[in-house]
Amino acid sequence: MFESDFVQYVIYFCAAATAIIIAEGGYLLMATTAGNRKAVNRRMKLQTDKEITQKDAYVQLRKERRLDQKQSGTTLGRKLVQLHSQTAMKMPLAKFSLITTMLAALIGTTIGFYSGKLQIGLGIGAVLMLVIPFMILRFKRKRRHKQFGAQLPEALELITRGLRAGHPVPIAFAMVAREMPDPIGTEFGILSDEITYGANTVQAMQNLYDRVGHEDLPLFVTAVSIQSTTGGSLREILDGLSKVIRDRAKLRRKIKAISVEGRMSAYILTAVPILLALAISLLMPSYYGDVVHEVKTWKLVAGSVTWLLIGNAILFKMASFKL
Repeated sequence: MFESDFVQYVIYFCAAATAIIIAEGGYLLMATTAGNRKAVNRRMKLQTDKEITQKDAYVQLRKERRLDQKQSGTTLGRKLVQLHSQTAMKMPLAKFSLITTMLAALIGTTIGFYSGKLQIGLGIGAVLMLVIPFMILRFKRKRRHKQFGAQLPEALELITRGLRAGHPVPIAFAMVAREMPDPIGTEFGILSDEITYGANTVQAMQNLYDRVGHEDLPLFVTAVSIQSTTGGSLREILDGLSKVIRDRAKLRRKIKAISVEGRMSAYILTAVPILLALAISLLMPSYYGDVVHEVKTWKLVAGSVTWLLIGNAILFKMASFKL
């Protein structure tokens, strides 16, 4: 009886999932209208959905990225603001900082309650308040840089085709903003708007590098800067630059494949002691429970974690290469 009911529920679930997939497929087919095709990136979507002007979209994007605010405060605070801008996170920095602070406080309080040493928990929480925001923002920036780097050669080829057709450089930049998705579409849209509203090309491109921070952008900025001062064929320069960036990306992927053994070793060496400690705690709760309130236990744990982090840093340093 139980097996029959179980099979019946499985059939109902599969039927419902099939109906949802069919409905989703129909929605996607119906959603491919001309207006949706135009909104290929967030800058275009702002103008399409909210029906605002190009200038208003430009102002809103700059406000979200805190580009109009003066960089003041401590070095750590300025670095946090720069990371937040380079991730293009829609969430305001104040709200993001509040959430990460609450998360760090929760982790610290939990550790202090479990260990019976509130001072230890408060210390760990204070450290995590500084570490967690930077870890999250650096992860999001790395993921965005990966997308941007994959799109950059294609964007350079699009600019080259625009120059070959006789368009000036700002119009070629605007073509990238209209035809390419995020993240590069919105970034070149801001670049094009800055040039439209009075900034010179070199300064606008330097602002592009400050906003994105990708390591291949200085090549692009330098190439356009040299061409604007000394002359020459920008189309030929960008053709060569596109090939160089593609070759650099290919070499990075090759290095990453070769160094995967070192990174996997670091992951495994980090996971094994943690998993082992969890397994022992579940199978033999008294093994650590009898000594968890001893001060010497936490000193040994702190020393073990410190040496583990040092070993991981060395392994990752050996397995990472910069071009």
